[in-house]
Amino acid sequence: MTEEKTILFLCTGNSCRSQMAEGWLRHLAGDSLVALSAGLEPRPIHPLAIQAMNEVGIDISTQRPKSIKEYMGKSKVDCAIFVCAKAERNCPSIYPFALHVMSWPFEDPAATWGTEEEVLEKFREVRDAIGRRLRRWLESDEFNASQQESRASLLR
Repeated sequence: MTEEKTILFLCTGNSCRSQMAEGWLRHLAGDSLVALSAGLEPRPIHPLAIQAMNEVGIDISTQRPKSIKEYMGKSKVDCAIFVCAKAERNCPSIYPFALHVMSWPFEDPAATWGTEEEVLEKFREVRDAIGRRLRRWLESDEFNASQQESRASLLR
């Protein structure tokens, strides 16, 4: 039996991008990976993130904002993925808590100004960009290499 790999998505507020990434990974990987998300300064999940994900058949309404403190030092993370440049700059060192760290900064849809429809469109764009990036990663040599690196770290 192989141990499930844990992937943690990190951003500042854990209210949009990391929540959408967590939902996407659960949708795309099923039970083969454990998907988590957290933020440095957690805020409630943005309602437009929930709406945008619902539009593609992914329900994140039962997810909740979490602090990185819930996970650091308490459980092993095979791969931490920063989806926010600000969080990456301000995050304390997460190694060896996270065996592999990657940076995938996405635009913050909650920072968009305009009508509700214009803001929702930005959420859709970011949602789709996250989905495309995750699909490419799961099918890539980069994903396979990170999984092999995680296994090698465990054997040290």
